[in-house]
Amino acid sequence: MTAYPAWTPASRPGIIPLHPLSFGTILGRSFAALRQNPRVLLGFALVVQTAAYLLVIVAAGTIGILAFTRLDTVAAGSEDFDQIMAGSIALTILAGFALGLAAGAIGVIVQGVVVTEVAHAAVAEKLTLRALWQQLKPSVWRLIGYTFLLALVVATAIAIVGGAVIAVGIAVPPLGIGLGLVVLLAAVPLTLWLSTKLLLAPAAIILERATIRGAIARSWMLIRGRFWPALGIIVVLGLIFGTIAQVVSIPFALLSSGLTTIIAPTGSPDVAALTATIVTLLLSQAVTLLIQAVAVVVQSTATSIIYIDCRMRREGLDLDLLAYVEKRDAGATGLGDPYLQGIGRAFARPMPVPPGYAPAPSPYAYDPRHAASVAGPGAPAGAARPPYPYPAQQPYPAQQPYPAQQPYPAQQPYPAQQPYPAQQP
Repeated sequence: MTAYPAWTPASRPGIIPLHPLSFGTILGRSFAALRQNPRVLLGFALVVQTAAYLLVIVAAGTIGILAFTRLDTVAAGSEDFDQIMAGSIALTILAGFALGLAAGAIGVIVQGVVVTEVAHAAVAEKLTLRALWQQLKPSVWRLIGYTFLLALVVATAIAIVGGAVIAVGIAVPPLGIGLGLVVLLAAVPLTLWLSTKLLLAPAAIILERATIRGAIARSWMLIRGRFWPALGIIVVLGLIFGTIAQVVSIPFALLSSGLTTIIAPTGSPDVAALTATIVTLLLSQAVTLLIQAVAVVVQSTATSIIYIDCRMRREGLDLDLLAYVEKRDAGATGLGDPYLQGIGRAFARPMPVPPGYAPAPSPYAYDPRHAASVAGPGAPAGAARPPYPYPAQQPYPAQQPYPAQQPYPAQQPYPAQQPYPAQQP
């Protein structure tokens, strides 16, 4: 009895095809994760963005009020007043920087959740927020540490360069102004270059469980050869959401003037203007938070897809993902994480042979470089045995000519046909 293999359905497609991706595919599929799991990604991002916004507003307002209310206890213009004023300003600036770091740490958790979701969505898996958090939790402190380190380096560089420009400006004002313009112009390409080179570090921390130093090195290496497509995607997405934010702000500017007469048509102009400003500000901030949440999800999705594409090109990650999908759909259990396989592996993707060209030589052809493995015993180092000679082929015997064919006998002519008898009238 012949045993036939059991039929298995075709593998479910993920949000990206499992092969190296083009610029347009990465840009278009950056919105795919948001459509696949909007409740988890957009809902979580919106809650986190709102919480970070409220934290910064409330904490900064409280610190500012507590710092500047001490000025009421001293006389204006006195030495103590100037010292308290300078201390209050410095405290407010430091508090704003610390709150910015805290908001960034909260925001980077959203990026981590999105990266984990995209990694599973690429192999057609959809997890809950609890499951995503369980996978992200071992790497979350390294992710926050990387964010703090990056912010500290940037703040230090700004302080050093800014202090140098200010010092030059105090000594020679025209030179300081020119130097400041040069620094501002140079900061734009430098920021784009560094942000692109370090784009894949969070994904390496999350998916490869790398250290901060190892993640920076991995991002620097993986993005090599794909720098310009990655930079283009970052710039295009930034322009898209920047344009959306500008377009959305126009209706609120018109709404602010319209609400002045709608909310308080008979009230005083001051009260109506204040009410319209407050309502418009609240609506504008709500829409801004929604746009920011969508932007964080889409940009983090693009970063994850760029990471997967770079590994597919350099390390053959698509082969590991395809093998994982086939085994999973065949019913295998206990499969390892495919993103932990082949890290740093050198992979050369075979190039397709164009029509009309000879195929690549067979790997089984004789190669003198590999013949050392079959060298005879006692042969000197590096000696190689030549291929065994085949005996000369014996010529075939001469073929005997066929006998001459006898001619056919001449054909006898048919007898002449008798005429039909004449028909009687």
